[in-house]
Amino acid sequence: MSILIISEPNDTHAHSIITALGKHKVSDVHSLDFSNFSALMSMNLALSVRDSGKFWLQIGQNKLIDSTEISAVWWRRPQNYRQHIQSLKPLSRHFAMTEPTSLHGLWQDNHCLWVNNVVRDAAAAHRPWQLELAKQCGLRVPDTLLTTTADRVKQFWQRYHGEIIYKPLLQAFRSEYETRKMKPEEFAQIDKVQLEPILFQQWIRGTAYIRATIIGTEILTAAVDMDKNMPFHTTQSSSVHYRRHSLTAIMQDRLLLFMKQICLEYGVIDLCLRPDGEYVFLESHSAGEFLTVERTCQLPISDKLAKHLARNNASKIPPVPVDKKAA
Repeated sequence: MSILIISEPNDTHAHSIITALGKHKVSDVHSLDFSNFSALMSMNLALSVRDSGKFWLQIGQNKLIDSTEISAVWWRRPQNYRQHIQSLKPLSRHFAMTEPTSLHGLWQDNHCLWVNNVVRDAAAAHRPWQLELAKQCGLRVPDTLLTTTADRVKQFWQRYHGEIIYKPLLQAFRSEYETRKMKPEEFAQIDKVQLEPILFQQWIRGTAYIRATIIGTEILTAAVDMDKNMPFHTTQSSSVHYRRHSLTAIMQDRLLLFMKQICLEYGVIDLCLRPDGEYVFLESHSAGEFLTVERTCQLPISDKLAKHLARNNASKIPPVPVDKKAA
């Protein structure tokens, strides 16, 4: 059986998992870069009364992948399709860029293990939904305001004495500074800005920043002590030294319930530990990075994820039932 890793060519996390799979004697691993689609990749699908509907993916000249032989897919960081479209008109260019995304349905048709399911992965990137699910699972979340109105931002600013952050509604893994603390000079210009929907939150003062990496039902947790002026995004730096951290049984249960509700096999959840010992949910990343935590804490994250991908009886999203009468 084959394992597919769909990511960019220089992704060090993908390379780490490929190495870990090799240690577990899993050699049939294919790394796919969708930006090469139609240039270095081609596919064929046969679907009829006689044919089963499986498809084949041709990579270069020598690699042919049969969909029925795929046991697991790590939907890590798929790249945009790149066509030779510079000479096309705008409408044709848009069609050429978006049409290949219909392949996502084909990828999921063989019901193998998806880490993570494409549809679930896309939905999980919406921060307002994350926050609502976290609340339903018993997790505390920061006071949050989603608005397009400058007056509401002013009220929020005053309520928290200027201690607020802002971030986009949708996560984008390439944005290094997604979460920002609002500066006084930015607030002073708020009346001059025509706001798009923006998510504002109270700035959480904490003693430690927690990263919980969740693979199936396993949680590997690390913490870094927070300087009072340290922005959250600096904790992603490779220079930050994490230490192992133990969550309470109640917190572990709540995080696993969150993962079950959001339907993800893998995710990294960011928490803030307050001085009173309470954890505050910040956000979840379905393609969250883990190598810094793994290296500084000696946590076996790559090994755990490789085992999960290679495990035949891992949980799967069931196929949608077909109404035979309607058919």
